[in-house]
Amino acid sequence: MKKRLVSLALAALVPLALTAGAMAELTGLERWQADHATVLDAREVTPAEFQWIARPVVVFADSEADPRFAQQMDLLTARIEELAIRDVVVITDTDPAARSAFRQALRPRGFALVLVAKDGNVILRKPTPWDVRELTRSIDKLPLRQQEIRDRRGTASD
Repeated sequence: MKKRLVSLALAALVPLALTAGAMAELTGLERWQADHATVLDAREVTPAEFQWIARPVVVFADSEADPRFAQQMDLLTARIEELAIRDVVVITDTDPAARSAFRQALRPRGFALVLVAKDGNVILRKPTPWDVRELTRSIDKLPLRQQEIRDRRGTASD
């Protein structure tokens, strides 16, 4: 029991020990695992990195100057801890010319918010910004999320 507590305590400290330089050397998935509040650039990651690990929420725009993009990012970052609880990774793509793996797979037109399930299937697409509350409701209805909730309840009572 003591070993488990020590391991958990050390695991909690690892993100604190990472410097900015060390964070830059990690893969996108590793950076997200170290800090769930990290927003990743689609040019640096692929959909396959997150399959069965996280639920990508990809925010597309043709430019960072798009007011819908700015509004969506404000909404997401204001309540990112609620997304982290649901294993959500926020990924942005504001450069159509870069042709990221996410852009090629999801093929957005202009601004788009796309929620991808852990299995890689697209759950929803929205052409306008969406509030975290609406997004988490959609996630919480997913069968895999329902199973995660049941599993956590079972573990918490042990």
